[in-house]
Amino acid sequence: MAKINFGGVDENVVTREEFSLEKAREVMKDETIAIIGYGVQGPGQGLNLRDNGFHVIVGQRKGPTWEKALADGWVPGETLFEIEEACKRATVIQYLLSDAAQIALWPIVKKHLTAGKALYFSHGFAVTYKERTHIVPPADVDVILVAPKGSGTSLRRMFLQGRGLNSSYAIYQDATGRAKERAVSLGIGVGSGYLFETTFQKEVYSDLTGERGTLMGAIQGILLAQYEVLRENGHSPSEAFNETVEELTQSLMPLFAENGMDWMYANCSTTAQRGALDWMRPFHDATKPVFEKLYSEVASGNEAQRSIDSNSQPDYREKLNKELAALRNSEMWRTGAVVRKLRPENN
Repeated sequence: MAKINFGGVDENVVTREEFSLEKAREVMKDETIAIIGYGVQGPGQGLNLRDNGFHVIVGQRKGPTWEKALADGWVPGETLFEIEEACKRATVIQYLLSDAAQIALWPIVKKHLTAGKALYFSHGFAVTYKERTHIVPPADVDVILVAPKGSGTSLRRMFLQGRGLNSSYAIYQDATGRAKERAVSLGIGVGSGYLFETTFQKEVYSDLTGERGTLMGAIQGILLAQYEVLRENGHSPSEAFNETVEELTQSLMPLFAENGMDWMYANCSTTAQRGALDWMRPFHDATKPVFEKLYSEVASGNEAQRSIDSNSQPDYREKLNKELAALRNSEMWRTGAVVRKLRPENN
């Protein structure tokens, strides 16, 4: 583990140079890793582990997602099983179901958490909010976390490109004395660029804040607000979308992803620089109270309870699809579908 200074603060970080893939495979050579749930994170993590030479099986109910696993090359009776059978066979159970599904299936999974096994999460939700989820792991198993900082789709895509998606890792319970080496080995195995140390609580607090904030909730709200103002002032859908979304994602994001916001500012016009610097503070001052309220709701558990209550409803999927359809069918994102088709690489 290396100490790396981030903006004046030392943090514990594990790199692939320091902890090689070969070392990770050696640590896990006698382990059977079960991917429980082949939905959002399961395919990316499972396929990356398989391609990296780990012994991986998938536990999934029969249905459309089972068929998806079949299409990805998992073989029934060899590497693809019903959930309970996969849990029996595993020494490491990667619990990658949705938070609501984790609550529902916990009695089955817990039954097969025998001494010495490892329970692996990619989200600190279930354990951090155990009073609400009732997920309390047995004392004689390792409880570990590796949380890629992106979607399972991004994790897989970057792996196939020879790149890594950064991940956090945490140890909640070390029953065997091997929890850390198991966590780090699995973090390397799933394709992490580097691993930074956290706790289950900090992971879930930052994750819920980020998803509702700049990663998804806030960004959609801000984009929509600007798009609406442009449209209300007579700009065409194409012009409003290009100025709001297309230039951001296709031109500017790559610049500040590459070398930072100051570098991106320095490579824009002086007019853009001046305006961005002047308006940065009003946007900060307007949104920081919202972020403070959001973090408070996450830390109190209120946000978790809202998710549990909503996601466990029998008609949740139907309601969700309606909300997503409304987003997809909004003028801004219908315009976006046309703009994407007009990109040079699509013509």
